[in-house]
Amino acid sequence: MQALRHDWTKEEIQAIYDKPFLDLVYEAATIHREQKDYNEVQISSLISIKTGGCAEDCSYCPQAARYQTDLEVQPLMQLGQVVSAAVKAKEGGASRLCMGAAWREVRDNRDFDRVIEMVKAVNDMDMEVCCTLGMLTETQAQRLADAGLYAYNHNIDTSEEDYKRIISTRTYDDRLNTIKNVRKAKLTVCSGGIIGLGETPADRVAMIQTLANLPQHPESVPVNALVPVKGTPLEDQPRVPIWDMVRMIATARIVMPNSVVRLSAGRNEMSTLEQAFCFMAGASSIFAGDKLLTTPNPAFADDMVMFELLGLKTREAFKNGRPKNTIKEEVVV
Repeated sequence: MQALRHDWTKEEIQAIYDKPFLDLVYEAATIHREQKDYNEVQISSLISIKTGGCAEDCSYCPQAARYQTDLEVQPLMQLGQVVSAAVKAKEGGASRLCMGAAWREVRDNRDFDRVIEMVKAVNDMDMEVCCTLGMLTETQAQRLADAGLYAYNHNIDTSEEDYKRIISTRTYDDRLNTIKNVRKAKLTVCSGGIIGLGETPADRVAMIQTLANLPQHPESVPVNALVPVKGTPLEDQPRVPIWDMVRMIATARIVMPNSVVRLSAGRNEMSTLEQAFCFMAGASSIFAGDKLLTTPNPAFADDMVMFELLGLKTREAFKNGRPKNTIKEEVVV
């Protein structure tokens, strides 16, 4: 088993990323197969519990209020709607439900109180609960943990050098500070990035280096391919070549061997063969369901056909054990 490192240099990661394609995939696949459950893939379902109207200016995002997109702004969902979505996702094979709200940051108000109730309800269904709500404080992270949250998603998107070109309304340090607050609450971290933003290969390498050199590797590393949306500044970006996605997944697998690498946005444009390359290179999780927040995504039924074809198995919730904050207390009568 490859030893975990937190001192990767850009040159070392670049050398991995630049390897001949088949050699890179073989090395990543070899490391991936050292995991006894290498053919298990976790299915997660991502729902938008509050859509649009965000004050941020993320260049890729149709939920930014300043961009003229076809997105319909929707208020925070009701608890019953979230529970219904969770039931549907679990029936479709999902073991994790991710809830996303188009907020710049979490605020201590009634909306956050409602999110806390959503977290409690989904946790009671024996599903891993993940939230992505923007920036949050240590106190807010602890409150989510106490409610039963399993993971918090906060992507760093790109390299620190390239970041200001994509987003100006928050800093790279803001992103990293939120990850620190999540760790302090002993929640698992879900953090990755997006390729296809117009970044360079060096930016991709720097992004991976940032994640790999955190004091603790993210338990989950989503690799997203940009889905260009009309009305956003990046609407004319070309589709990311599948070879680039596989290189990113393989490189992440090699430098963060114990992390779950998630094949995330952009999967709707991939063939089964292209996705098979991603699984071979080390991806061990997907998002399933009709939508990925606001963009199209393959349906559960289509993914089950693919799983059967490729001989993949679905991963159960809490495979690595429940954190103490999600363990239900037994009532003694």
